[in-house]
Amino acid sequence: MTEKLLRPLRTRPWPERWLTRVLGAALSCAAYLVCLPWDLRNRPSSPGSDVETTPMTGMGVLALAAVLLLLAAHFGLRDALAWPLLLVAAPPAVLLYVSLRTHPGPPDGFADAWPLTWAAVTLLGAAAVLVAGAVARQFRTDLVDAAEEELSPAGRW
Repeated sequence: MTEKLLRPLRTRPWPERWLTRVLGAALSCAAYLVCLPWDLRNRPSSPGSDVETTPMTGMGVLALAAVLLLLAAHFGLRDALAWPLLLVAAPPAVLLYVSLRTHPGPPDGFADAWPLTWAAVTLLGAAAVLVAGAVARQFRTDLVDAAEEELSPAGRW
């Protein structure tokens, strides 16, 4: 069973390949929606209070990062290197863009800083996903076999 789950997707039939990819994108969206709340605005903890609270927690961010890195490693191991970016990094980036776009910040001079926040978070997330996918790709046995075949004297003739 684990051999089937870890076999490269290019060797699988196309319905299974695309179903796996759609499931990966859905899992990255679900992880974002579960770990980070949709409304990112700070709110007073009680009416008239100066202490603001946000529904986003550090544990939620760490859980989201862990889930996305595991998904990136899985798709880096099973698929081409560009797929983890499209399946794992892009859906949370789109959801974050929509969330930041629909919830303007407080009128304190930083209300228009959301594009920089989105760009920085997206770049950081995409880089982490790309690195995790590239590291997992090093453990693919089919790539090692192909490289050994190219370097062998019998493979040159």
